[in-house]
Amino acid sequence: MWYSTIVAWSPNRIRLIDSKTNNMKIISILLFAMITVASANAQGKYFTKTGTISFKAGTALEDIDAINKSVTSIFDPATGQIEFAVLIKGFEFRRGLMQEHFNENYMESEKLPKSTFKGKFNDVSKISFSKDGSYATTVKGTLEIHGVKKDVEMPGTIKVVNGVISSKADFIVVVADYSIKIPGAVKDKISPTVNIHIECTYKAMK
Repeated sequence: MWYSTIVAWSPNRIRLIDSKTNNMKIISILLFAMITVASANAQGKYFTKTGTISFKAGTALEDIDAINKSVTSIFDPATGQIEFAVLIKGFEFRRGLMQEHFNENYMESEKLPKSTFKGKFNDVSKISFSKDGSYATTVKGTLEIHGVKKDVEMPGTIKVVNGVISSKADFIVVVADYSIKIPGAVKDKISPTVNIHIECTYKAMK
């Protein structure tokens, strides 16, 4: 993920430590350095583990909708970068059999357990994260569903109220674009397009 921290130590840097130094001291120094770098990288970023994604994929013959309330998201107001990750098995349906078919027959969640989005706000400079307000925006990035990646651009809204930042977005996904097959026997009950709604409330990373 774009916010992960990787620290590499070259042989030249290690040689700066006295060869007689105790191994535990060397390990302590390396761990302290990695924690420091990770902490610095987290400053100014926001995250949530309780975002929601809901979708509607039914027709006039069948209501098909589900919701996932354990969506992980992180974004950086300074760069406009944003990311989402959602476990497919986390979607809850009103009927257990529908949920079973969704996981086993359509999404193959045992083999392809999650969906992700990695992107960037197109106009983050126009959003004041320190001032109350509602800001219409667009996000462009790569959406991965069912193991297929597609470049997408979607509208959304950033809202700031008393220092709390939240986001909303609505967009449509074409089922066939992500290699999800709808059997002929149920093609009149499952829409070829899915309406997706996202809501997240973020906390500052510390």
